[in-house]
Amino acid sequence: MKPEYQKILFCSDFSLDADNAFYTALDMAERYGARLCLLHVLPGMGNLAGAVEDHPAAPTDNPANREAIEPAKQKLIDRYLHRLGGYPDYEFQVLKGVPIVEIVRFARLQEVDLIVLGAAGSSKSNKLHFGSTAENVARRAQCTVMCIRNPKR
Repeated sequence: MKPEYQKILFCSDFSLDADNAFYTALDMAERYGARLCLLHVLPGMGNLAGAVEDHPAAPTDNPANREAIEPAKQKLIDRYLHRLGGYPDYEFQVLKGVPIVEIVRFARLQEVDLIVLGAAGSSKSNKLHFGSTAENVARRAQCTVMCIRNPKR
């Protein structure tokens, strides 16, 4: 059965792998005429223990969260808007929390069909534990997950 992707979630940590994954996400969105959601998760307090449902979402109406989210959203827009090349069906989102949890929660709540993210992240700990976010999202998501490696690594 041929897949039907109507909503694609691209996750960015502003790493080179994420930048590489962006072009795959955009290509998939163009091929399928899908909505492209561009998401960045600001790391918050918490850990990965338990199910996604065990982690409450960070309130976006909290002034401290808004102060952190707005600059991050602008950074996401500045980094990727011009790369969309006129693609019309997109949205930018920034959340705060445990990245794995927030990515999986967003994908479920927004009924995402495909998650695209870089195979290795920007943090030093991710370099030691190859693709921990990508691996955990792939294990926990209810949709297809595509992890993109940077071919120059």
